[in-house]
Amino acid sequence: MAEPQAKLDAFPVFMRVKNRACVIVGGGAEAFAKARLLSQSSGDLVVVAEAMDYDFAEWLAARDDIRYEVARFHPSRLDGAALVFAATGKEDTDRAVVEAARAAGIPANAVDRPHLCDFYMPALVNRAPVAVAIGTEGAGPVLAQMIRARIEQILPPSLGRLATLAATYREAVERLLSPGSARRGFWQRFFGGEPARAVAAGDIAAASRAAARILESKAAARGHVALVGAGPGAEDLLTLRAHRLLMEADVIVHDALVPEAIVAMGRRDADRIAAGKRKGCHAKTQSEINDLLVGLGRAGRRVVRLKAGDPLVFGRAGEELAALRDAGIAHEVVPGVTAAFAAAADFALPLTLRGVASSMVFTTGHDLKGGTLPDWARLAIDGATVAVYMGRSVAADVARRLIEAGLSPDTAVAVVENASLPSKRQLHGTLADLPSLQGRAELTGPVLTIIGDAVAGADFSRSTPLAAHLPALAQA
Repeated sequence: MAEPQAKLDAFPVFMRVKNRACVIVGGGAEAFAKARLLSQSSGDLVVVAEAMDYDFAEWLAARDDIRYEVARFHPSRLDGAALVFAATGKEDTDRAVVEAARAAGIPANAVDRPHLCDFYMPALVNRAPVAVAIGTEGAGPVLAQMIRARIEQILPPSLGRLATLAATYREAVERLLSPGSARRGFWQRFFGGEPARAVAAGDIAAASRAAARILESKAAARGHVALVGAGPGAEDLLTLRAHRLLMEADVIVHDALVPEAIVAMGRRDADRIAAGKRKGCHAKTQSEINDLLVGLGRAGRRVVRLKAGDPLVFGRAGEELAALRDAGIAHEVVPGVTAAFAAAADFALPLTLRGVASSMVFTTGHDLKGGTLPDWARLAIDGATVAVYMGRSVAADVARRLIEAGLSPDTAVAVVENASLPSKRQLHGTLADLPSLQGRAELTGPVLTIIGDAVAGADFSRSTPLAAHLPALAQA
């Protein structure tokens, strides 16, 4: 038998306070905190205190929308109030304020005294007119603030403007569209389609035009494809915009290197399509992926094309963007943390260092397999920091060609497998040691190698020397 659901002792409601008095009794830090919170509302804020902290008094003096009285509390000061807050710092005085409020039929809150409260103040996420309130019935205010911080990350700053615009269409939607699926479809396209994207971009006029088109047209929703960087693997390195788009997507097309934990951050009912492309294993050709994205866009789907790292760094984004552009499919790019930055962070390694390295190069080791030395190799000789992606299998070629080109064999090298993840492995040494990397068959995850004089300033305390594997390689 299932356990009965726990019941709330305090039921959440939103109280209308516009043009109604909200009284705070107290002049200290607790009262100041409540005043700052209530100043986000359209209520008429009144502060009553015998004495007031300097910062609070200065803040009040700079505002003309808050009435404050330096006076001793008297029950008459609560006349007509919608809410009362006792924040004097003295329990006896707070109790007297609460009792006076109750006698007048006014809900009261005593700050940090749950046993005296008629209601509790939630942690508030303000996207007016949208608001999210998190309460713990006074049991865990810090927990409420932690939850609030997470919700703040999820909800875009433009949400309030979008909701305000939506209110202007409610009457037209009810007049022109039948109840049920027609209205629901409009609002889904409004909040998840072109109007929402235009508001997020700050173009309210374009959002209004898009909403009008949706309302007037019976055509299918326009598709949209976002090329999104999933970062190097750690979920908490995903950008806020990437997370939001994942939550809005109808379809998630993801690469093999994107961890399941990040794919799972999308909508539960979203279709998921693996387009895995990693060395020796291509689930789909690039041409097939291009056709898939165009087809989904033409079908009116909201698509997230989820790529490891940053889509614009060795992510073949150019080909996909060109296909979408040629087909007239709406699209955008959301950057991600590329592996080079994650690997550098794992080593606390400065990629640029004053007086040592003022530029950097992103490349793949395969660039050095041809007969001509790439231009970036000359930059390395001149002091640039070089980040080599997917370079384990060609490590010996990279080291040999760079040394032949004139880079010192003693140049510092840092290597990370699975950058940013708890399973990462870190190795360090010199360019002369780098060939040993090629024999490390146990390194099955993505490997990033950083080469340059700036690497010498890294933290190698959690790293293993590459040189430890040189004898084994020589015997082989």
